[in-house]
Amino acid sequence: MTACASNVLTADEIAATIAAMERHARGDGTYWTKAMGEELGIDPSNVRRRITKIKHMAAKGQLGTRPVMPGFRITKTTSIFNESGSLTQEFIQQKPEAGEPFEVPAGQRIRGVSALVDKDGREIVKWVKTDRDAEKQAAIMRAVIEELKADVPRAEPIPYPAPGNDLLLNQYTITDLHFGMLAWREESGEDYDLRIAEKLLLDWFSAAIAMSPPAKTAILAQLGDLLHHDSHLAVTPSSGHVLDADSRLQKMIRVVIRTLRAIVSMLLAKHEHVHIIMADANHDPASEAWLREMFAAFYEDEPRVTVDSSAGTYYAYEHGDTSLFYHHGHKRGVKDVDAVFAGRFRDIYGRTKHSYAHLGHLHSDELKSTNLMKVERHETLAASDAYAANGGWLSGRSAKVITYHSRHGEVGRITLTPEMVSGAAG
Repeated sequence: MTACASNVLTADEIAATIAAMERHARGDGTYWTKAMGEELGIDPSNVRRRITKIKHMAAKGQLGTRPVMPGFRITKTTSIFNESGSLTQEFIQQKPEAGEPFEVPAGQRIRGVSALVDKDGREIVKWVKTDRDAEKQAAIMRAVIEELKADVPRAEPIPYPAPGNDLLLNQYTITDLHFGMLAWREESGEDYDLRIAEKLLLDWFSAAIAMSPPAKTAILAQLGDLLHHDSHLAVTPSSGHVLDADSRLQKMIRVVIRTLRAIVSMLLAKHEHVHIIMADANHDPASEAWLREMFAAFYEDEPRVTVDSSAGTYYAYEHGDTSLFYHHGHKRGVKDVDAVFAGRFRDIYGRTKHSYAHLGHLHSDELKSTNLMKVERHETLAASDAYAANGGWLSGRSAKVITYHSRHGEVGRITLTPEMVSGAAG
């Protein structure tokens, strides 16, 4: 086998190479160069150079009327005639054959294009990257929810409890429970899984309801990230961060619904009116959406239960001269969320004298008094996962019942830790 001694290819060499390319094509745009080299009598490395050179010649129109290159198409023909009108020279420009028109899969959008190019910057292979179209996915979710709501069994009205103080409101504040998260004591300091999360929350509400004052109204302020992940893949929806998961999505959903229904029944046994907030959050935005809609439908015939089913990420409740605001904390934090609440709920803020905002997200306590309101971030009852523990993001574990007076604002609070409520639900 000999090396190619000249960079100039003869017409016979070009024709033989094109014929060999047709016979030894792999089917993916590449060729069996060893077999081609044996057929052409040249080294395989020179086969690759020859193929590249012929492709460049085809693209520049230098192959004249020779056969069209495999995988190429004729894009331009240039003919040169002499004074008598006879054809003296012809150039046929060839370019890689285009594939079928690219169709974006349903429910997805193009988010980027990558290409593999050769040393001359010419495209060899191109990848079109797509992801789910968020707006289409949200529309599909809303349509599914609306369809399902029609067949959701309605809760039977629960008998009224003993009359409570209509000037008081008990806010049961929970956040970042992360149902479905898995934590191992040896790695993160404490065990946590779906079973532990359910028992912990029922124990906490049993103790908190028993210890709270007899208020007429209760707010179930669930500030988001109730579910650890939002799909069959245990990843965060926006960043794709891989999560430590304990269970299957459907099992998580079943346990969450069962637990929340039990909690609402417990609250109704003490309070005449229960208002439910399921805040939008970063770990479970879709789940919080169907929770709001499903619970609104389920308690449609229970006049003592109201559900904030608004589709936004900020929420408000008016209690006499006291206004209460809620946000998970993934969009705005303690330092700047007050202006958003005052602007978004201008009427409620303007009518009230005492204003309080509540956030979660960072799993730690912080309280800031601004010129507009008191803004408080809350700890979670959940244990730390490996990511938080190994990253050094450590915090306490607690949840609070905060009591508000319709004329005087906050008048009391109870803070309960997991150790304090263990076994309270029996």
